[in-house]
Amino acid sequence: MSYADELFIKNCRDILDNGVWDTDYDVRPHWEDGKPAHTIKRFGIVNRYDLSKEFPIMTLRRIFWKSALDEILWIWQKKSNNIKDLNSKVWDEWADETGSIGKAYGYQMGLKSEYKEGWFDQTDRILYDLKNNPTSRRILSNIYNIPDLHDMRLYPCAYSMTFNVSGKKLNAILNQRSQDMLTANNWNVCQYALLLMVIAQVTGFEPGEFVHVIADAHIYDRHVDMVRKLIEKEPFDAPKVHINPEVKDFYEFTKDDFTMEGYKYHDFNEKIPVAI
Repeated sequence: MSYADELFIKNCRDILDNGVWDTDYDVRPHWEDGKPAHTIKRFGIVNRYDLSKEFPIMTLRRIFWKSALDEILWIWQKKSNNIKDLNSKVWDEWADETGSIGKAYGYQMGLKSEYKEGWFDQTDRILYDLKNNPTSRRILSNIYNIPDLHDMRLYPCAYSMTFNVSGKKLNAILNQRSQDMLTANNWNVCQYALLLMVIAQVTGFEPGEFVHVIADAHIYDRHVDMVRKLIEKEPFDAPKVHINPEVKDFYEFTKDDFTMEGYKYHDFNEKIPVAI
């Protein structure tokens, strides 16, 4: 059984059995038909994945992991805030007529600040510190830039990665303020696990623990029946991810440098409505 599936089933059962509904409140998200999109949630979920043991991808349904990878490279490598630089359609709902999502995600990663060693954006500072000062406890990103929130088409959900070296292993914590469990949970897990793995490769470390901290882990009202059916399935074993070992520069990675071996998954043909 994939450990990612095991945690997903555990989390969803906990939310459904012990969660709190927000139906007593007016909520911002809504469905395409205009009706409010209410949720049942648990506060403060923490999941740990050991990337030295297996890759944490869901097998209960197919995860389009190459699209997830494309998105994380769009943010961290291209540092783009325009969907024209992205191959998937996941951001189309939030882009303006020019394709921009405002001062969000990749825009924040590309902002430069001055340090005693020179000018760095957030990606380059992390890479520099892991190579030159790996014992630092200050190696992190943060794209929840409060002065710029009014210029973002969507506030960042996954907003901070903290990197920490233990011996020869690179570990990381992803902090996420909000998580739509059905549509985005394992998508985010896959993309930030891959990010940790490639950063480990280019900085000379082995992938270690990936810790995912979710403040508001929720299931939307129109997703409940889908989730109940999904978590009754029997998971397959986790597949193996292979990354081209010849790539040593973070900015040289492309989707073609990643392959997945033995990925089995259950069919899931229901169309998932997305709250906006």
